[in-house]
This record gives sequence, C-alpha cells and structure tokens, in this order.
Amino acid sequence: MNESTFPGTQHLSSSTEPMSSTPDPAPATPPVTPAQVPAPVPARTVTPPSNYAEMPRPTAKLTAEDMHPVNDANGARGKIGPTGRPLPDLPDVLPPTRRGPAQVIAMCNQKGGVGKTTTTINLGAAIAETGRKVLLIDFDPQGSASIGLGVQPHDLEISVYNLLMQRDITPDEVIQATKVPNLDLLPANIDLSAAEVQLVQEVAREYTLSRVLEPIIPLYDVILIDCAPSLGLLTVNALTASNGIVVPLECEFFALRGLAMLTDTIGKVQDRLNPKLEIVGILGTMFDGRTTHAREVLDRVVQAFDERVFHTVIRRTVKFPETTVVGEPITTYAPSSSAATQYRDLAKEVLARCPAG
Repeated sequence: MNESTFPGTQHLSSSTEPMSSTPDPAPATPPVTPAQVPAPVPARTVTPPSNYAEMPRPTAKLTAEDMHPVNDANGARGKIGPTGRPLPDLPDVLPPTRRGPAQVIAMCNQKGGVGKTTTTINLGAAIAETGRKVLLIDFDPQGSASIGLGVQPHDLEISVYNLLMQRDITPDEVIQATKVPNLDLLPANIDLSAAEVQLVQEVAREYTLSRVLEPIIPLYDVILIDCAPSLGLLTVNALTASNGIVVPLECEFFALRGLAMLTDTIGKVQDRLNPKLEIVGILGTMFDGRTTHAREVLDRVVQAFDERVFHTVIRRTVKFPETTVVGEPITTYAPSSSAATQYRDLAKEVLARCPAG
C-alpha cells in the first residue's frame, strides 16, 4: 500500500529549482517532453523505521461515517476503515474438515495493558464458534486469562508451571474445559514466575514449552498463548513454540515506541531458535476514532507495516471490564454487541492468514 490509496491524496510533481524574486527570462531549452519525466518513485518497503516519532504525519482523514465494523450487515461497501484502507468483505468461515495439527499463535507485546489477555480470550472464543477446537494457554504468572474464563488461580492444585517443570505431569491433568464449547484452558498462577528462574539451569531451556505441547498439537486446531508483558525467558519459550504471532497494540504513542524492540526480539528468535515463526498481524486495540492521537498512531503503524496490520480494529468499550467480572468472553456475554462483531471479524482475518487453522 502506498499513499495513493488514501482518499483525496495524489502525488504532485514539483520543481527542484529554487524560487527567485525576479522573473526569469524565457527558457533557452525546449519544454520537457514525456520521455524526460522522471521515473515514478518505487513502492515503499515494509521495513519499520528505527524511530517512530520521526515518521510522516497521517494522510488519512477519517470521519465518523467511516468507522464501521469490517463486516457490518450491509457489507464493507468500499468504505475506508480506521486503518486508512478499504474494508474487505471477509468470507464466512467454513467448519473444519479435520482436526489438527494446531496452528500455534502467541499473543505478544512486552508492554502491559495493551489488550493481550482480552484479545486472547475473545479471539479464542470467536474461533471456537466456527467449530474449531481451541486451546488457550495462560502463560502469564498473573493468571489474568484464567480469571477471565472463570478460573481462580489461587485455587489451582496444578498449573502450566507443573507441566513445564515436572516430567510426570501430562497435559490432560492440567487442561480444563471452559463454559465455551470447543474452548479449553491451560491455566496459570503465580507459581509460573518461579519457572523464569528455574528454566535458566535447564538444557535447551527455550524449547521447554514446545516439548510439552508436542503431544497435544494433533488434538487442537488453534492454540493461543497469552504471553506475559515482558521479553523474558517465558516469552521466548512461547515464541519458540509458535508458528505465528499476533501483536495487540494499544493506539497510544508509548505502545508504538515499544514495537521496535519487539520486532527486534522476534527477528532474533527467527534467526536462532524458530525459523518458522511469522507475524500473523498487528492488531490495533483500545481505538477511539474521535481522538486525533489514536488515528495518528494507527496510521503510523500502517505506514510502517502495511498489510501486516489487521483491517479489524478493536474499539474501546465498557463491555470488556464487565466480561472479566463474570468470567466469560464478550461473544457469550454480549453476543450482539459491536465488540463481539469485531472479534468475530478478527477471527475471520486470522483464519484467512493461517490456512492451517
């Protein structure tokens, strides 16, 4: 995508000669012919800049009329979405014809409070609605994903920590079914924080999670890992065990700055541990289209990462805190809400980008 895709913008040619206060005499050379017109500027690459603060100002001018879900009742209708690109008409997701092997996707961002856990829970529930068997792994010692699905971490006798550190524990002993059909949970609690220290002494410590997931890969269609807000050993384990990454990104400047550090870590994992790892997409979260700042941040991400940015954008709503209290996803708590629609749209995009899922 380049700037010409934005409505109302065109590339205008300009002279490179300096302006003078006195009129110039008639040109001594003949007028420029079409053959002498400079070649068009090559398409912009998708290399993220090192300093997002120096990126160009946004070119998309959005109005409230443009802020529609990716798939509303009347279709995309060729409108420009919050990302400044035409909204696609996403096809309906067909039920799976077979079970597994699972597409393993890590929900990763070292900055906290960007919507990782909310996205993991609701994306998993939305994918489960399509008939796919989904496993949600809570890989954060805070146990937020477990709480969001109605499991109290302090009541757990065994958790993902025991699965990682004890050879005699099998996944079947730890995995719990949730109230959502086709959605299972591998819960966590504060014990997982000890694994960060204990794994340092292990041989091939980066592959510990990959090892314990190997026997259950054929049993699921999609496995989502809710990573801790850090780039420590637990997160590296999650990236090593995954073949895809979804990056939830709050539409706020501090979250934008941390994206460069995250992409650097992803590159190191790709080079040294897991060459199959790919970025599935970057997801704008907590978006408020009424503020110029949110639109600027989202537009800068699109300029840097282009089609890696999902068309779906998750907007702010009071419904998400309510779902945490009741311990269920938005798709069952408020199934007809715009927030539920956004996560169903996101599920369509994720499955479209991950055919194995």
